[in-house]
Amino acid sequence: MKRWARGRGMAASWYGIARTATIDRAGAWVEMDDGGTAKVVTGVTEIGEGILTVLAQVAAEELGIRPADVTIGDNDTARSPEAAHAGATRQTYMIGNCVAIACRDARAKLDAELADHWQVDAATIKAFDGEIWAEGTNNRMTVDEAVALCKKRGVVPVGSGSFTAHGTGLDPVDGSGAPWQAYVFGCQVAEVEVDTLTGEVQVLGMWAVHDVGRAINPRGVEGQIEGGIVQGLGQALMEDYQLDKGHTTTHGFSKYILPTSLDIPQINTMLVEDRDPRSPLGAKGIGEPALVPTAPAIMNAIYDAIGVRITALPATPESILQGLEEKKSAKLEMAS
Repeated sequence: MKRWARGRGMAASWYGIARTATIDRAGAWVEMDDGGTAKVVTGVTEIGEGILTVLAQVAAEELGIRPADVTIGDNDTARSPEAAHAGATRQTYMIGNCVAIACRDARAKLDAELADHWQVDAATIKAFDGEIWAEGTNNRMTVDEAVALCKKRGVVPVGSGSFTAHGTGLDPVDGSGAPWQAYVFGCQVAEVEVDTLTGEVQVLGMWAVHDVGRAINPRGVEGQIEGGIVQGLGQALMEDYQLDKGHTTTHGFSKYILPTSLDIPQINTMLVEDRDPRSPLGAKGIGEPALVPTAPAIMNAIYDAIGVRITALPATPESILQGLEEKKSAKLEMAS
């Protein structure tokens, strides 16, 4: 066998969005405020996933203002509606949708007052980038002026929204049920190079195609996919977390290998926007699903390169060399 061997592998995945086998829910309040700005209040938790940016984008589009004019309020659950935890790839799906519903409620109040003032059908009123107008007429003003008019007429354009995802448990006998309301799907391809002398594996490239529903922030979605692939690469080749009778024997990070920038290959991402038909935004999610097919794709690429099937993670140089030795021994036995 030549020293350097290259291979490609593919893996596909599916993933359920939001809480599993139960009802998931979230709520939000929205107020269109003076100066053409808006306040959004919900108990959402930002842990670095970018949900505050997404909510500002959602509110801006629904209200017809700029994202910079949206303030996301205090998320203290003593003073804000329930939004529940950051997990289960649920933030955009659950909180994004309830914010959209709350924004539409606030806009409905504003549009009703404008429609009465302009003597037009409320359905003709549109807004974008801080301007609001009635289609087919010359009636136009800023959102700032519209909010001021609405308040002078005695109405505060404030709205509330609640979004629910319905899930059921699985039947213990036949497995039937609907544990999630929305699902996403993905496929990844990995190209690797294996050093058959040392057992080291280098990932040369990753190609990822994921159905995310409507991509509210495409660049953020791509970042989530890239982050998931980096995690998956670490899981596949480096991170060896050891347990003994439920207790960790990996005591620190000094010898716990993690991917660095030198280990990350070129990641090529494509988004499939198959919109969710059961939600106002049509968005789904990508936080956790991006990780799922990475390690299987890399393992399949290793098999394609050297014909060794790795069945335990991570695929360390030692396990690669052991697999090659077992393959060699098996060939000798067959020959004899």
